[in-house]
Parts: sequence; structure tokens; C-alpha cells
Amino acid sequence: MTYPAPPGPTLDDTPALGALQGALAARFGAGLQAVILYGSCLRGGDLLDGLVDLYVLVDPTPRAEPRAALRLAGRVLPPNVYYLEVPLGRDTVRCKYAVLSLAQFERGTGPGRFESYFWGRFAQPVRVIWADTPETEARLHAAFLRAGETLVRRALPALPPEGSLEALWQGALALSYATELRAERKGRAAELAGHGRDFYAAMTRALLPRLGDRLTLHERDGALCYSARIPATARRAAPLIWGLRRVQGKTLSMARLIKGLFTFEGGLDYLAWKLSRHSGQVVEIPDKVRRRPLIHIWGLFWQLYRRGVFH
Repeated sequence: MTYPAPPGPTLDDTPALGALQGALAARFGAGLQAVILYGSCLRGGDLLDGLVDLYVLVDPTPRAEPRAALRLAGRVLPPNVYYLEVPLGRDTVRCKYAVLSLAQFERGTGPGRFESYFWGRFAQPVRVIWADTPETEARLHAAFLRAGETLVRRALPALPPEGSLEALWQGALALSYATELRAERKGRAAELAGHGRDFYAAMTRALLPRLGDRLTLHERDGALCYSARIPATARRAAPLIWGLRRVQGKTLSMARLIKGLFTFEGGLDYLAWKLSRHSGQVVEIPDKVRRRPLIHIWGLFWQLYRRGVFH
């Protein structure tokens, strides 16, 4: 069973990625295990416009995070997120990178994790741009497949029993997106499912042996469709289960945002920029929030939520 790695930039053909990987290797040394690219840059965006999104897997040593409190935070609520910029000729390549261990990553993408933060993300197209050994890359590909399986298994009880394959993935991604505080417009899941149509078809075929008779594929009027066999008890429980995930996920999203203020250089300004970009509304950080973020950020979040900046 092979992970259907999506097309996208590589170290060999993209100097910007090479520059970022070199800077990460300098920071983490032999502790660096893998670098994963995801997000809009993988889908064909300009790596010099905006921020490149990376996941960085490291051997869990103090070198990854010298501050003991943040090391603990990274173990309790992974990942820790940091900012990096690297000169590239006359340009500068910028990224935000999330740091965690390979073991944390494998646990997060598996069925043992109730929260969809990891298995919802890594069921989407991602690419390993660097790994220290072929064994590490193989473990990551297995984790991506496990993430896809976990998302599909947990989404199917909440979705119609049959329909187009694109609708299945659109519905599954929408369920996962709804468990986080997000500024993207609500049609984001449909956009991702449509853009990654070929990837999701290949991913689903790779997962069929694991899913047994729970899911079958067939063609109808030239379109790939699915049929699902889900027990009635699972369908009745699905709204409650996903409701609990939404409460848990949004709470943990808030905690991760707060943690990011201490790990991400210029975190408040980045937060304002991202929310403004995705919501279309102007977001400004009040001076009192800059002076005492842990005290005043909660009021700001509530105001932004009421304005519909994120949902």
C-alpha cells in the first residue's frame, strides 16, 4: 500500500526550499529527522510570497527548544510553532514551521487521538521534502495513510451513505475544519477537495483494503462515487461525537494560539495579518494586548469571533 505523494516543489528544483532546509539543519543538527511541506505553497503558490508552511520533525532534545517551559508545552500540546526567514539572493524566503517529534506525529495521525488536529491535516496532500533516512520517510508515508484512514472512518458516520467521492472528502474535511478556530471562508473544504481530486481518488483506493466493506467505490455517469455501510448506532452517535470534537478542538486552538505568542517571532502581527488576509476584514492589535497579551487577548478573540473574523 503506497502513499500517493502529490506533485509539488522539491529540494532539487526549488532553491527556496533548499535554503530553508539548510537553515533548519543548522539549527537542529543531527536532531533533524524530516521536513514536510503542506499548505498553499504545495498547491502551486509562490514560495517567496507570504509564508511557507512546514512541519519539522526532530529528535526530542533540548536543542529543539532550549526553554524548559516551552519544551513542556510542546510535549503536552504539540506542536510548537516558530518563524524563520532566510536570504536568497536579493529575495528573502519566509516560513512558519511546527516542531514535534516523529513519535508525537505518529500518535497524532492515528486512531488513538480523539482530536482531529493531526489526522485531519495530514489526510490532505503533503510532501516530505527531506528525511534523514529512507526508514523515516517510510514511517511518515505510513502515518499519512493512517491519517487518511482515521479521517474517513470517523467522517463516514456523519456523511450521506452514498455520493460522489469529491463530496465525501469535502464533507470529511469540512468536519475537521469545523473543529478549529479558522479564518478561512467556509467554502475552503470544497476548494481543497476539488483541487486535490486526483490525490483523494488515489488515497481512497489505497485505503480500500483497510476499510473493508465499510466503503466501496464505483463509477456513475463518468464520476467516481462511493457507497458506505455504517451501523445505525454509529450514525446516531456521530453528531454528538463531532460536537465534542468541535468544543475540544476550538479550545485547544485557542491554547495553541496563546502558546504561539511565545514561540513565534512577531506572533501578534502575524495573527493580525493572517486573520485580515483570510477574512477580508481589517484586524488591528490594541496596545493593551501587546503590553499584556495573556490578560487582554481573550477579549480581543471574543470581539473578533463576534465580528465573524474566525469561526
